Amino acid sequence: MTTPRERQEQIEAAVLAPWAARAGLTRGRLRPEEPDPVRTAFQRDRDRIIHAKAFRRLKDKTQVFIAAEGDHYRTRLTHTLEVAQIARTLARALRLNEDLAEAIALAHDIGHTPFGHAGERVLDDLVPGGFRHYEQSLRVVDVLERPGGLNLTQEVRDGIAQHTAQGTPTTLEARLVHLADRIAYVNHDIDDALRAHILAPEDLPPGPLEVLGHRHAERIGRLVDGVLAASEDRPEVLMRQREADALEELRQFLFRRVYVGSPPKVEEKKAEGLLRALYLHFREHPDLLPEGSAPGDAGVRDYCAGMTDHFAISVYARHFLPRPWRAEE
Repeated sequence: MTTPRERQEQIEAAVLAPWAARAGLTRGRLRPEEPDPVRTAFQRDRDRIIHAKAFRRLKDKTQVFIAAEGDHYRTRLTHTLEVAQIARTLARALRLNEDLAEAIALAHDIGHTPFGHAGERVLDDLVPGGFRHYEQSLRVVDVLERPGGLNLTQEVRDGIAQHTAQGTPTTLEARLVHLADRIAYVNHDIDDALRAHILAPEDLPPGPLEVLGHRHAERIGRLVDGVLAASEDRPEVLMRQREADALEELRQFLFRRVYVGSPPKVEEKKAEGLLRALYLHFREHPDLLPEGSAPGDAGVRDYCAGMTDHFAISVYARHFLPRPWRAEE
């Protein structure tokens, strides 16, 4: 009798583009496992990622604005969900493997530090050999989650490790996630900056808006169209040049006006000092690390990178701020 998983694999073989990844032809896992009767290998990976503790912690990790007051600013988790939504839309339209693209998108930032890129800069400066969040994401899924890691497929692991502009992923689904990541963060960072009154609508450069539109949803739609126009029926994932140029101009504008020197970014210096103090403290006192931590700097790196913003602040207060003294009655 054919299982639901086998039927799904048959559908993939019949429907997906010839160059799409197929769950039934996965390169396998670090440790062999019996196939699930219901879910394909990539669906199984997606579910393991969603149920991971590190995934849940993304809800309290900074995307751009540290400790933003307001319920509607993006966190690392909402960013991840927006990337996954765009990646799924693109994968379905291009007849690529939607489950693989979703799994990579959901895990691409799972090893990110607290306090966004400010935290990443601190650990990159202190950790021997540097720190890159995509490498830590792979360590999270391979080692730190569960005893022995999540044991994901090689395709998902490759997509996590190679999702940046410098990466060279082996699947088109991973390349698609890289584009989805950039489409998501440029547009939602504009949205958040407008909400925070760091930018006014008239501040946005007119050239990219003429190409992409003046509304958030319109810009994302035009960028998705730009990917589809350049990639449909081709064994590659690209963006049409006019949309790519408009997106890059918006990205550079954000660096000038939002990512560097804007009022909320001043708080990053405090966050950097806090995380630096914690790292040095735990390196000097490794006995304070959680039981089972890796020895040396690896354990300190894992602990600090895994913290949420609020947990890092509370740990700092516990170790560095004086507590009120009370005489015994």
